[in-house]
Amino acid sequence: MTKRIGILTSGGDCPGLNAVIRGAVKSSQQLGYECVGFLRGYEGLVDPVTYKLLNSKNTSGILNQGGTILGSTNKGRFVARSGVDNREELDIELLAGVQATVEQLNLQGLVCIGGDGSLAIAQQFHEFGIPVVGVPKTIDNDLSATAYTFGFDSAVACATDALDRLHTTAAAHDRVMVLEVMGRHAGWIALHSGIAGGADVILLPEIAWSFDGVCQKIIEREQQGKHFTLVVVAEGAHLPDGAMVTRERRSENRQVALGGIGNVVAAEIQTRLGRETRCVVLGHLQRGGPPTTFDRVLATQFGAFAVGLLHRREFGRMVCFNPPAIESVWITDAVSKLRTVEPNSSAVQAARALGISFGDGRCSRSPFETMTTTDHAAETKNEEPLANSQAALV
Repeated sequence: MTKRIGILTSGGDCPGLNAVIRGAVKSSQQLGYECVGFLRGYEGLVDPVTYKLLNSKNTSGILNQGGTILGSTNKGRFVARSGVDNREELDIELLAGVQATVEQLNLQGLVCIGGDGSLAIAQQFHEFGIPVVGVPKTIDNDLSATAYTFGFDSAVACATDALDRLHTTAAAHDRVMVLEVMGRHAGWIALHSGIAGGADVILLPEIAWSFDGVCQKIIEREQQGKHFTLVVVAEGAHLPDGAMVTRERRSENRQVALGGIGNVVAAEIQTRLGRETRCVVLGHLQRGGPPTTFDRVLATQFGAFAVGLLHRREFGRMVCFNPPAIESVWITDAVSKLRTVEPNSSAVQAARALGISFGDGRCSRSPFETMTTTDHAAETKNEEPLANSQAALV
């Protein structure tokens, strides 16, 4: 039988998934493999097994398409995470079914494309003896083993575009505009889009803030003759009392759905200051649309590198980006720790130097004055500027 490689996309969709699929298919053909694409994520692996053969014809023209031609799901029988640290064990019979599918289709292994939850499933496959490699996918950019995940740059571009548009309408009506973006445990999207889009206040899960701190910045701008303010808040940012705003109660084996903190912040600002305040929730707009150039290149390299790992039988590994190189790490190391924003990182320091408030009441003037060269080097050790990463990658 012809040797084959299986590919699947799992969890929430994001720009760049099709670029990974295309990169994996093209590189597989160079090595003499056929490609099998399983439909609707892990669900397509067992009872009933649903897949289609992938080739140059049906993957042509998908490089710039959002979504995934294979479909995806974050529900069903394959759930390995119910929280950031809570692992759910998969049923043995389910794992045996996956193994049987791999053997019957003569697969060299599986390329599993997903975030921390999906990769936690891949890790259980590896422990069961199923040949698998992982490709990191999350717009939140919160996997510690890779400097960037594809989809993040596209999400930031979407949020930045929204801020550009909100800027003009806020200025025209002297309004406070609150933009809620995704980011459950990490505020990378809020931080990067806030800096790129000229936000005045950025609220992150990693930095404790208060309504007094937010209002203080708005009043400060008023005193400077600036009668509008842009506020960016990550959906996972905790309220001053430590609570998180959710859209629904947590269901069994699933993380609670976040959302709504933007409206809470907007309402409180309007109540406290009597200022006309509006809220915009980007939601799934951040997941849709074509990937940016950076994400296309990164995703393509991830797909090709993943096939190389399977060809060399380096199972249980996840592709990662360690600028400027594409490398790999053990999946278990990749999902064991989230990559969050360091409150004293160079990006945060730069934002404060620009006068951006994080709602914590800290002075926003000249934060670099007390930093030594050694301090700066230590803070930026694990943080690569996006522009430099793009240049190195392209």
